[in-house]
Amino acid sequence: MADAPEAQSTPEHDGPELHVALIGYGKGGEVFHAPLIDAVPGLRLSAVVTGNPDRRRAAEARYPGVTVYPNVAELWADAERYEIAVVTTPNDTHAPLAQAALEAGLAVVVDKPFALTALQARELTDLADKLGRVLTVYQNRRWDADFLTLWGLIEEGRLGRVHRFESRFERWRPQAKGTWRESGGVEAGAGLLYDLGPHLIDQAVNLFGPVSSVYAEIDARREGVNADDDVFLALDHARGTRSHLWMSALTAQGGPRFRVLGDEGAFTSHGMDGQEARLTAGERADADDWGVVPEADWGVLGVDGHTRPVPSARGAYPEFYAGVRDAVGEGEPLPVDPHEVIHGLEVIEAARRSARTRSVVDV
Repeated sequence: MADAPEAQSTPEHDGPELHVALIGYGKGGEVFHAPLIDAVPGLRLSAVVTGNPDRRRAAEARYPGVTVYPNVAELWADAERYEIAVVTTPNDTHAPLAQAALEAGLAVVVDKPFALTALQARELTDLADKLGRVLTVYQNRRWDADFLTLWGLIEEGRLGRVHRFESRFERWRPQAKGTWRESGGVEAGAGLLYDLGPHLIDQAVNLFGPVSSVYAEIDARREGVNADDDVFLALDHARGTRSHLWMSALTAQGGPRFRVLGDEGAFTSHGMDGQEARLTAGERADADDWGVVPEADWGVLGVDGHTRPVPSARGAYPEFYAGVRDAVGEGEPLPVDPHEVIHGLEVIEAARRSARTRSVVDV
């Protein structure tokens, strides 16, 4: 296991304020990035890039004083006004926009997937190293309450030696919405393996280490969908644990979010972390009860017939951006090291080879 993500409330900050330019104001920018940036002391959401008039008005209404650029060319011309660029745009634009932001002199946060290939990701990390700039990847699910709870249980040895990790992001959306994630092709980064796969794989790798081989089933089942909407991955970790990961838009009855089996007990949890729903509802991420999980939603630890609820850790998405602030402003370690995420892209590439050949593929 890597070092545990921080899971406490975001502390006050006495350093200089860093100005952030958010590139993209779709759901990713509006829900997952802007509110967190706004909630973290020491960061200011100073600019948004969107060519959509409705999104422009929404950004200006929620963040008075924000500068809205219609395109990135105008942002690059003003790059000296900002310290950090956040790229949250369609997946096939992540790598070229991140490269342009680095070359414009900015520290960069890239939404997942970091890039469409491991090669692209390596080239970006090499460029950031060469230029001496901060580059990190938005893997917010490392700060999910259930993941932080599970992390603690494993670190404390409460499950013994874990031999199987089951993890699911399952939805019931039988009618495709026609978005680029569904109607686009895999070559553009559409589909669930690029959308939810980076989360599930990243969590598994952080808990149990590098993956040595992959078996994958990847399907597009709904009418009008060109990329995958139903995926199963079986990962063999080099240290012996096996991870089974499900992601689907066609699950009428979902399984547990986590079922983790060890030689001394198991941990099971249901339902999704509540932070996304609260962000979607427009709540502030610096609320006193942010990330608190109701007791009714706690996971269960033990052996059949002898189980008990486990108090949940608090979810802590703002901690990612607190880490960005400290990395850029104070030279602290990155909240997410890009080299860790590159391995996840290698796993995705191996999964696609596995699905094509219907075989187990080495990573």
